[in-house]
Amino acid sequence: MKARDVMTAPPITVTPDARVSDLAALLLDRRISAVPVVDPNGRIVGIVSEGDLLRRAETGTERQRSKWLELLLDPSTKAAEFVKAHGAHARDVMTREVVTVGPDADLAEIATLLESRHIKRVPVVENDGEVVGIVSRANLLHALVAYRSGSPLPERKASDTEIRDRIYERMEKQIGRRLRRVNVVVQDGVVFLWGTVRSEDERRALTVAAELVPGVTRVEDKLHRDWFPSSFGG
Repeated sequence: MKARDVMTAPPITVTPDARVSDLAALLLDRRISAVPVVDPNGRIVGIVSEGDLLRRAETGTERQRSKWLELLLDPSTKAAEFVKAHGAHARDVMTREVVTVGPDADLAEIATLLESRHIKRVPVVENDGEVVGIVSRANLLHALVAYRSGSPLPERKASDTEIRDRIYERMEKQIGRRLRRVNVVVQDGVVFLWGTVRSEDERRALTVAAELVPGVTRVEDKLHRDWFPSSFGG
């Protein structure tokens, strides 16, 4: 799936002249955590999130430091914080360096971006910078539900031998090696896992690896925990 398949569109946007009080009301009324700021041509120039409105003079939450730290603080940083806490418009509080993606961005790429940047949503923009949508964490969950509800069936039913081979391949890929003391038996799409594992995490990983193989209808866990390091296989 791509960004265009799950994004919220058209997106809610504001202009740089939007008042901070109106921004706060918009986030609450629409139940969103951020809103892109666009120029008259719809091109993104910034984004205002809940975090941008945390340190405000009106609520007494503007940043306070000791006099010693104030002396050490760079003047430009102090100026920026003052504008953020007292500015009345979107242009004063918005984050200007906005992380964006294109409509054809893969969902895996977006998930990695949200995770690595510690952000909750990302605007989707066309090549000219026009905002065409928003992909949030919730949108990724929507995609997961849609996949579960409408995932396609395999075009050809795999044989038990093919399923067994694929399970071993996935086990080796996910766990890093093929376990010598784990045996896989497949009967009419039902997978039986026999043998010993070193941990409950390893047991669950093997079960999940088997469940992900196309053609598997059920997994029967017959594995046992091996509590003695000297008897580990692998």
